[in-house]
This record gives sequence, C-alpha cells and structure tokens, in this order.
Amino acid sequence: MSASNSGSVLLMRKLVQQLRLEASVERVKVSQAAADLKNFCLQNAHKDLLLVGVPSSDNPFRPPKSCLLL
Repeated sequence: MSASNSGSVLLMRKLVQQLRLEASVERVKVSQAAADLKNFCLQNAHKDLLLVGVPSSDNPFRPPKSCLLL
C-alpha cells in the first residue's frame, strides 16, 4: 500500500469515527428545544438587564454630573 493510500485510509477511518460519534449524540426535537428555551427566558426575564434596565447607581455609562461653583 502506498503512502497516499494509507493516508487516505487513515483519513477515512477518522471520518467514520467522527460520524459514529455524531450519530450517537442524543437529539432533541426542535419543538421541545424551543419550548425549553422559551421557559428559560420567561423564568429569567426578571434578571435580564436588557429587559428591566440597569439601576442608575450601578450604571458605569451614566452621564457624569457636572459641578457648578458659585
């Protein structure tokens, strides 16, 4: 067997091993995954700063207050 043939055989064995690994992964139906994701989002919405906002005391991007000396 030539070096290119043995390299090709090795590559094919690795490919078959990878395909077997991927085939053994447990699958979840898209409808179930979507329902789980929706439930997770609804349960954690109160923690999501994009939904509830950032308290002004914790916001590092709030506009600076200016001082006025008279």
